[in-house]
Amino acid sequence: MIKDNIPVIINPLTHLFNLSISSGIVPDKLKLAKVVPVYKNKCESCIPGNYRPISLLSVFDKLLEKVMYARRYSYLQAHNILYKYQFGFRKKYSTSMALIDFIEKNYQNQNDGKLCAGVYIDLLKAFDTVNHDILLYKLHNYGICGVIYDWFRNYLTNRQQYTCIGGVKSSIFCISCGVPQASVL
Repeated sequence: MIKDNIPVIINPLTHLFNLSISSGIVPDKLKLAKVVPVYKNKCESCIPGNYRPISLLSVFDKLLEKVMYARRYSYLQAHNILYKYQFGFRKKYSTSMALIDFIEKNYQNQNDGKLCAGVYIDLLKAFDTVNHDILLYKLHNYGICGVIYDWFRNYLTNRQQYTCIGGVKSSIFCISCGVPQASVL
């Protein structure tokens, strides 16, 4: 239903989001993820390692996260906090740019007669193993404090998920580390 070209739901959502941000509390209903395993097109579909878990979040959770993301990203940009070689998860940056930068520096060093080497690490299950205390410590070091810090701490606390395969749902269980892969945060 639309009233005067404004969806009726916008006022309650705006109130809920503002209340969440000003209080530092994320509603528990927005901290539940439905995990769906997606086949990675490898050899055998009967091997669990050939699937990657995708966390499906509620539309309301995603909207709240986008609001917080926009606020925090503009803060980080305005205060020039992000490391200049942070290529992933940034506007106008990409992991391809990181590769180009590496190759350029490699050629420059070779031309200067220096030895060059590269070490490549693929962190298996990286999103699933993020330590909340370390993440919160880093946020605090970047100047995220007060009620916004409390919001992030609450966002990471008491998160729950369940897995759904072929319409069958598992029990709901708490998550003590990691971040939802579908989250913009």
